Amino acid sequence: MKKRSIPLAWLQLIRQKGRFFVALSGIAFADILMLMQLGFESALYDSNTRLHQNLNADVVLISPQARNLANMATFSRRRLFQAASLPEVESATPLYVAFADWKNPQTRSQNAILLLGFDLEKPAFNLPEINQNLGTLQQADTLLFDRSSRGDYKQAIARIGQGETVSTEIKGRTIHLKGLFTVGSSFAADGSLMTSDQNFLRIVSQRQAGEVSVGLITLAPNANPNAVVTALKSRLPHDVRVLTRAEFIEFEEGYWRRNTAIGFIFALGTLMGFMVGVIIVYQILYSDVSDHMAEYATLKAMGYRNLYLLGVVLQEALLLAVLGYIPGNLIAIGLYSLTRNATNLPIYMTLSRTIYVLLLTIIMCVMSGAVAVRKLRLADPADIF
Repeated sequence: MKKRSIPLAWLQLIRQKGRFFVALSGIAFADILMLMQLGFESALYDSNTRLHQNLNADVVLISPQARNLANMATFSRRRLFQAASLPEVESATPLYVAFADWKNPQTRSQNAILLLGFDLEKPAFNLPEINQNLGTLQQADTLLFDRSSRGDYKQAIARIGQGETVSTEIKGRTIHLKGLFTVGSSFAADGSLMTSDQNFLRIVSQRQAGEVSVGLITLAPNANPNAVVTALKSRLPHDVRVLTRAEFIEFEEGYWRRNTAIGFIFALGTLMGFMVGVIIVYQILYSDVSDHMAEYATLKAMGYRNLYLLGVVLQEALLLAVLGYIPGNLIAIGLYSLTRNATNLPIYMTLSRTIYVLLLTIIMCVMSGAVAVRKLRLADPADIF
């Protein structure tokens, strides 16, 4: 006798269409919850490393007291001169970073913004919009503004984009915005400004030129970054850390993972979504098994074993997992787009996250099915015949 267990599982699911669609809605909701939590967590790390990813450097020097890019301690510029003495080093230049209070050029409200200054002879970032405006940044008190900054800047951005100069104040000093670039906001900063090292030091007057936030080291074409890092660690004092650019990105991500509650909150949200799904699927499958106890008892009387009945319920669970995941994933993609447009956070659906949440959904449904199937032991043919 040929057993057609998959159609049986499908027919049992769709017999009560209302319950079936409620189950799919519950699974989709759980998937949306998990995908949004994982998406926000990924956006947190990506948004806080976009500047790192665009650094024009192979090796980076930072202070051991540095926490992240928004909280950089300084170190002596002499370390850059020492690093430049290695034959593999092509250049070693400073990057100055600080938060500064400025007046929103549109609303005139006071806000904090991330200010970065660098040597114009050696651009700090691989961003064409910045590098095309190096001549403009040679002018005193002239800066470039991140068009993807979070806040009410639409009119100011439009004026700058049309070639107008927009003036405002930062730390009590009048500045002129004469260009735009695109990086985006992050959890640490609503936006950023780029300027020359000289303009930076004029604005942040308490900072000395010898107090560097980040040292940017570019290497000769055939140099091995890891070997150079090892050489610099043995040559430089312990008042500076030496990292490859990839390690600098990991350093930033590690801060948000280890030293804030944000990662824990998103992980907890993902777990809650998983548990919600487990409960919903369990209730649906338990009710389905209870409503079909007579049919299961009949199958037992016909010679089908408990293992076969278990397979039917688990197949129902798998069908629910896949069918509930599809709308959940599509809705999450739409919510990603909505969030991205509203906040400028880099939240995108990735293949790895799609597969990961699908596997979680399958595990979630199979777990629920395994618990619900215990009631099948009560299916006794004697109760029917």
